[in-house]
Amino acid sequence: MKYIEGGVCAAKGFKASGLHCGVKSRKLDKKDVALIVSDCDCAAAAVYTKNVVKAAPLHVTKAHLADGIARAVIANSGNANACAPHGEENAEKMCGFVTDALGIPSENVIVASTGVIGQTINTAVIENGMPELVSLLDYNGSQMAADAIMTTDTVRKEAAVEIELEGKIIHIGGISKGSGMIHPNMGTMLCFITTDAAISSKMLKTALLDTVNVTFNRISVDGDTSTNDMCVIMANGLAENTEITEQNENYNIFVAALKELCQTLARKMAADGEGARHLITCTVNGADSIEKAETIAKSVISSTLTKAAIFGCDANWGRVLCAMGYSGAEFDPETVDVAFKSNAGEIQVCLSGRGLDFDEDLAKKILTEPEIEILIGLKEGDKECTCWGCDITYDYIKINGDYRT
Repeated sequence: MKYIEGGVCAAKGFKASGLHCGVKSRKLDKKDVALIVSDCDCAAAAVYTKNVVKAAPLHVTKAHLADGIARAVIANSGNANACAPHGEENAEKMCGFVTDALGIPSENVIVASTGVIGQTINTAVIENGMPELVSLLDYNGSQMAADAIMTTDTVRKEAAVEIELEGKIIHIGGISKGSGMIHPNMGTMLCFITTDAAISSKMLKTALLDTVNVTFNRISVDGDTSTNDMCVIMANGLAENTEITEQNENYNIFVAALKELCQTLARKMAADGEGARHLITCTVNGADSIEKAETIAKSVISSTLTKAAIFGCDANWGRVLCAMGYSGAEFDPETVDVAFKSNAGEIQVCLSGRGLDFDEDLAKKILTEPEIEILIGLKEGDKECTCWGCDITYDYIKINGDYRT
């Protein structure tokens, strides 16, 4: 497997575009509608937010994917179309615009939205923008689409990988957005993945569920799970490999590549947390189960006080142990080791549940780096898990204090 360029258009037969239609204020001068289209029908699958309150596009997309077939995605930023008047009607209208412009049946169109909750989306501006959006469709259009789904994101998020199956070259690529309102449980994140692999919709669904659980469900920015989280994958089969219809060796190779891709996108989202200055990678090892290691790692990356300590470059390992203790996982505090690590070095701060004398200047230097690792050892088994988060800064409050207005 190797990383390649192309993002969501890396796979054969996929083109994309992005445009400022007017969902967002013209003053922002940012793209706000993305379109992704395959040259032919695709096997497709999706996973959605676990929030009980779900945005209208999720209900529409779920209905459209009941047969496991899709060909296009239309997505907007700037308005979540959640808890809004005529929500599902407007989501269906967006699919209809794709039908009118490209002749793709509405039920084969996936629709997604992200942005402010509770406001009626202006579908008229999307309809007016469709001719130009279609004219901009390009087999190298991933960046346009990636830009169009951003809200408070500061950088576009795209990645692509290449693998070989039985002599056939397979491409998997994707774009995502997510900066705030991110917490394990599928999330505000959107992710669109494309591949030219031939794989059944049933296997695609299984692969996506397995992947999301160990990638996007292991990141947290602020502890909030969005109403709009959605991760979609479409496979058009143009690589002409033998169709994957069971969990065989080819399936395992495909899933490994998909997990690598999604982990890259997940890390990009965690690193771009609203106002964040540090990516936090927490690895718990020596656990007697992966579930326990994951529970503890998630608790640590979600801890506001741990986030604040990392922001202040303060090696306050007590915050880490505290977060472990209320995680709900059973472990022996007397066996816990904690260390901090970055490109500037590594320093152990806790051994067998007790604090160590350590070089504060070195600790400060380590914690000043952009990516910080929190390494936790439980000494009870051989299982481990890694989760990703970010620090919390003054800017997070500024960004979210006036998000709606």
